[in-house]
Amino acid sequence: MLIGEVARRSGVSARMLRHYEALGLVRPSGRTEGGYRAYGSDDIRRIFHIESLRSLGLSLREVGRALDDPAFAPSELVGDLIARTRERIAAETDLLRRLHRIGAAEPADWADVLQTVALLQALGSDSAGRRQRAALSTVAESPVPVEALAEAALTETDPNVAGALRWALARAGAGGLARLVRGLDAPEAAVRERAVQAIAELTDETATSVLQDCLTSADVVVRRGAALALGARGGAAAVPTLIDMIVEEANDVDAADCLSTLAEDPALTERIATGLVDRLTAGAAGSAAVGDGIAGSSALGGGIAGSPARRRLTQALAGIPGDRTTQALVRLAEDDDRGVALTATYLLRLRGHGDRP
Repeated sequence: MLIGEVARRSGVSARMLRHYEALGLVRPSGRTEGGYRAYGSDDIRRIFHIESLRSLGLSLREVGRALDDPAFAPSELVGDLIARTRERIAAETDLLRRLHRIGAAEPADWADVLQTVALLQALGSDSAGRRQRAALSTVAESPVPVEALAEAALTETDPNVAGALRWALARAGAGGLARLVRGLDAPEAAVRERAVQAIAELTDETATSVLQDCLTSADVVVRRGAALALGARGGAAAVPTLIDMIVEEANDVDAADCLSTLAEDPALTERIATGLVDRLTAGAAGSAAVGDGIAGSSALGGGIAGSPARRRLTQALAGIPGDRTTQALVRLAEDDDRGVALTATYLLRLRGHGDRP
């Protein structure tokens, strides 16, 4: 069979067949009377073997070894091919991600493209200072790859750079919100925490709605972060979680500050005071007496396991105005826990109740 016919039947060009011959991969087993190459059945079979191995990503040199070296072990080479393929896929995936980010920035011209590429490179730098400068520079950049900023915010471990990235995201608007929301389901707790922190910096209604949904999250990291953010925005729905945080000593000072801010709204004052008092009296036989005053000292001592939690709840009452709070503090001033009693007495004095009413 002449080279032209082999090329037609095999799909391998005559030029490539000549290249294979030059490399010694295929040697036509015969010649015609006119001196033309003549391929036999074994030659055709070898050509198909070459093409099959090339389809796996082997170089022509590796193909030659595989076909001609009797001691050649395919398992090692296949393992190497798997590793190389994974590296190639990772590189292509990274390229695809960068292209998507450039496209999302909607560049007007090639200058915009080059500017975005430079920003992406800076955000991926090993230097924290360079990453921070890149984040801060986005305020003057147009267009801004918001999704890239969101991705960087989720992975950034340096607190200064992370702060700059959250600031940049807030200035850029809600374009990165979808990526941040996906970060709420990340397997790493640190990523979930960064996601809720970044969302908290966004002030639009959509971000607020996301934070409200986070209050029902099974993830305590997400739930607490959302409560602090919503509490700072006046979100009454955060009250139960903020009280839980005081009991659990999880950012309890910040949680108490949020409750104090929320209590400035007269519509929330009594609700917050009642929530704190109920946690002090939860599970006690006299807790039903809250509406008629406050349960006695024995009841107040029965609701929370451990004095430190009760003391924190008592301290949190300091920022809550109103008669309900004052009544609670009067009872707490007689509490069996000396720390609770002293705290309540001090708070009563600050309220102008130095003497028992």
